[in-house]
Amino acid sequence: MAIDIIEKRRPRVGLSKVGTSDTHGEESPYFAGWKAYDENPFDEVHNPSGVIQMGLAENQVSFDLLEEYLEKHREVASFGSGISSFKENALFQDYHGLFSFRKAMANFMEQVRGGRARFDPHRLVITAGATAANELLTFILADPADALLVPAPYYPGFDRDLRWRTGVKIIPIHCDNSNNFQVTPQALEEAYKEAESKNIKVRGVLITNPSNPLGATIQRCVLEDILEFVTRKNIHLVSDEIYSGSAFCCSEFISIAEIVESRNYRDSERVHIVYSLSKDLGLPGFRVGTIYSYNDKVVTTARRMSSFTLISSQTQQLLASMLSDGKFTVNYIKTNRERLRRRYEMMIHGLRSAGIECLKGNAGLFCWMNLSSLLEKATKEGELAVWNTILREVKLNISPGSSCHCSEPGWFRVCFANMSETTLQIALKRIHDFMQTKALTHHHDFP
Repeated sequence: MAIDIIEKRRPRVGLSKVGTSDTHGEESPYFAGWKAYDENPFDEVHNPSGVIQMGLAENQVSFDLLEEYLEKHREVASFGSGISSFKENALFQDYHGLFSFRKAMANFMEQVRGGRARFDPHRLVITAGATAANELLTFILADPADALLVPAPYYPGFDRDLRWRTGVKIIPIHCDNSNNFQVTPQALEEAYKEAESKNIKVRGVLITNPSNPLGATIQRCVLEDILEFVTRKNIHLVSDEIYSGSAFCCSEFISIAEIVESRNYRDSERVHIVYSLSKDLGLPGFRVGTIYSYNDKVVTTARRMSSFTLISSQTQQLLASMLSDGKFTVNYIKTNRERLRRRYEMMIHGLRSAGIECLKGNAGLFCWMNLSSLLEKATKEGELAVWNTILREVKLNISPGSSCHCSEPGWFRVCFANMSETTLQIALKRIHDFMQTKALTHHHDFP
């Protein structure tokens, strides 16, 4: 009671610009759909009419392989043996992280790329997830009010990760369906000119490869165009390759590291790669990300800044053991790719039988679904009306393209790897029934 009176009497205390900023993006439909799911989550037994979460890019299809490994290697699961190991992990670790872990991560990144690129563990900086890695790089490469150019549609979380605390702006590189949303030299130039017209300094281009939300890899010629563009403008290139091990076929994914090596490391000091174990290994709760840079100064600064985003020694030790086991990693990468391809094909087949087409994909944990035919008006508002119906009536949380800054209304990102096959079939049945209802309504409206 006394506290209430004090609060009423006391004038409001001001907060920092970050504390009062709305650039976190939490009001986006992308996050609003999660709230609807949290309030009424689907459960096959206890809540079969609940909301199915198709807005979460989480990989659960190969979790059994991780459990099987830990079952066979209980000493790893219990973080070593005995008191000495516990003490070793519990006491101070510097921000370089365990070398055994950085070495295992570098090797795993090479394996994921089919051995076509090499990674030096001394250039690897560890962070608490790719979120921290992307923000940390933004802090290093750009000053407040500077900008990064990002191909749109892009992952909605970038509005938070790249902008919120850094004060850096995002200028979209607009891509469209006319060329399967691939980046073009013209689109790059237009985004750069837009920044110039607003007197904004561009510090770099950030790409996701494979793309989130498109679920497709970037072609080699496009990567070469982008690298040529950033070299000409004398700016940086960040390649977020968090889904690199989730490309259904290893040879279809080309890492920017391969392009850099093929150019004999010319202009490599402007290239930085972000990776994480959240998607490929399905360990988002472990918060394991990395920055790999060809720029010595960036490596040094990133390592200093990583003090704010360290990974626990226990986690590093467990993963160092797991990723150093060649038999496990080879089997995991191969099996995970096969299972993701199967899920993708289930998804595409189910949607097609409901009369829905998707962008042709070859990677990731989602597909880019086209529902533009359902829009009453080809606008953002028309798209959000369809999204709201699907969320509230069909009880599916999907991500509208507008939350990904897509310039064409009617596209949606739909995730398929964070649930059982049974739940996915139920979700597809709901979509099928919804489309049938729409078709009937349309038929009655236009006899």
